[in-house]
Amino acid sequence: MACRRCGTVKRERLEFLADNALYTKRFAYFVGQRCRQATIKDVAKELALDWHTVKALEMQYMQAQLARAGTPGPQVVGIDEIAIRKGHTYRIVVSDLVRGRPIWFGGEDRSEASMGQFYTWLGAKKSSRLRLAVMDMWKPFRLATQTHAPQAAILFDKFHVTRHLGEALDTVRKREYARLAGRDRRYIKGQKYTLLSRKENLTLDGRRALKTLLAANKRLNTAYVLKESFGQLWSYEREGWARRFFENWRASLKWQRLEPYEKFAAMIDRHWDGIAAYCRPENKVSLGFVEGLNNKIRVIQRRAYGLRNEDYLRLKILTCMLPAL
Repeated sequence: MACRRCGTVKRERLEFLADNALYTKRFAYFVGQRCRQATIKDVAKELALDWHTVKALEMQYMQAQLARAGTPGPQVVGIDEIAIRKGHTYRIVVSDLVRGRPIWFGGEDRSEASMGQFYTWLGAKKSSRLRLAVMDMWKPFRLATQTHAPQAAILFDKFHVTRHLGEALDTVRKREYARLAGRDRRYIKGQKYTLLSRKENLTLDGRRALKTLLAANKRLNTAYVLKESFGQLWSYEREGWARRFFENWRASLKWQRLEPYEKFAAMIDRHWDGIAAYCRPENKVSLGFVEGLNNKIRVIQRRAYGLRNEDYLRLKILTCMLPAL
């Protein structure tokens, strides 16, 4: 209809309509809910809609989810990076570990400058309220946090620490395989994940293979026992006790000729403050959220066979832990 004042044609804005005026918000939210369990292609086929229409409606739904969740003001954050495509192309994901939701996705790489973009987005006032930042031992993340939120304690995620220990164990396995010859190799071949897995997670056949392997190779047996015992480090409630345990664990490496373990112990010593921070009661936060979020992101990427639209990927990640509308 024509406007009485300016004469131009105007369209009345109706609150129940979606951004695409051919559909209601209720229908857009239905499409968004379906896309949480299925691919865009499957939803488009199910509802007889164009692929691009389904994607646009889902993005509107996810934007509404973020609007309802409100502006974050975290006290404890988890920081990690994800690869969005081949060629070492990374983006940083920051999560609120108290509320259990990702709050920021961005940066151009894993650099200190990219990490600084998060703190700029968060603002100086909210950055000053951070009390704990959980991250891996990547130096740029630590430096950016110390610059923008110096009051925040830094805690190194134990999953990343134990991953380094697993890599050290696998290096020992490879060296043992290269050192041996003939029939002596048969116990080691194909047992990488048997060694790296926790014993309680192994099948009956896996436990038998592990028992045979450890009985056949003394050095791998020692390396495996040291790997399993290291997890006790996170059970202490006082830093002094944790340090005593680590020193005893490190001393047990003497005369064992486990060079990868010695390098791992030296790395732990260099980053001790960020590991010992977990001993303080106020820092006893759930460290499994970041690892669980990474698995969820990999499922999102795998379901979509790779996401080229970065804005869409950002919305998928930021809303993956939010309740449905």
